[in-house]
Amino acid sequence: MTVLLFGASGYLGRAADEALRGRDARVVRVSRTAVHDDSWVRHDLVRGGIDELAELLWAVRPSVVVNCTGLLDGTTADLVAANVTPTAALVDAIARTVPSARLVALGSAAEYGRVPHGLRVAEDAVPDPVSAYGITKLASTLLVRDAVTAGRLDGVVLRIFNPIGADLPAGTVLGRAAQAMRVALRQGDDITLGPLDAYRDFVDVTDVADAIADAALATVAPEPVLNVGSGRAVAVRDVVAMLASAAGFRGRVIESGPAPSRSNAVTWIAADTTRAQRSLGWAPHQDLTTSVRAVWQHA
Repeated sequence: MTVLLFGASGYLGRAADEALRGRDARVVRVSRTAVHDDSWVRHDLVRGGIDELAELLWAVRPSVVVNCTGLLDGTTADLVAANVTPTAALVDAIARTVPSARLVALGSAAEYGRVPHGLRVAEDAVPDPVSAYGITKLASTLLVRDAVTAGRLDGVVLRIFNPIGADLPAGTVLGRAAQAMRVALRQGDDITLGPLDAYRDFVDVTDVADAIADAALATVAPEPVLNVGSGRAVAVRDVVAMLASAAGFRGRVIESGPAPSRSNAVTWIAADTTRAQRSLGWAPHQDLTTSVRAVWQHA
């Protein structure tokens, strides 16, 4: 089993690489930056042309293509280029060059937008994203789903909720909090974050990686869109308090910073993971306390 892994140097890509290799898959890692050794290939899904991508697919002849690239923040044009264009290129190039290969793409809980408080959202909910990020992730999902429905592609989109754990990037609320706490512990300061009253579904990055590996290596084609979350919504304020406890941070957390534009209108989100359990046999295993400790230990 050969897996062509785009975004292998990123947060989710590194975890997926480890999970796939742990199941004896041959992983050809793709990055747009430096090539580390013979198991890496340099390619930029945003700037590279369709012919160049087709040549790469033809050379590797993968059984599975996993795309872990993407952009959380930026201009609308940047988000379209990073989140939609690569998916369109992969759908066309795979259908043209290696039509038997499966595409595993990563979606986002942001595709759902506002959902009823207290309920877990399932894949058949009508998506209504409230930010350019969510809109571009939904567009990517629809491209894959429509290609699957038309019989052009063996593909699945994993809608990832809020991944946390070791090496969490600073672009997320817990990543920012961990970074701020490290500075504050040295300088004796309080920290300032945005509003923390929303409820989010936090899922460990190793559980996300297992879901990616499950989807990539499944012998039967999975359902085309699957939620990957813990199934539990937790107040962000409580999770930041858990992080402060793990860090030994006793200063104040001041919530006067700007809210993130991609999610500030969503006050509650939790995943219904029934389909992922049915289609992949996947379920999350890591508890939230362990995940939060890993955020701090590897910040």
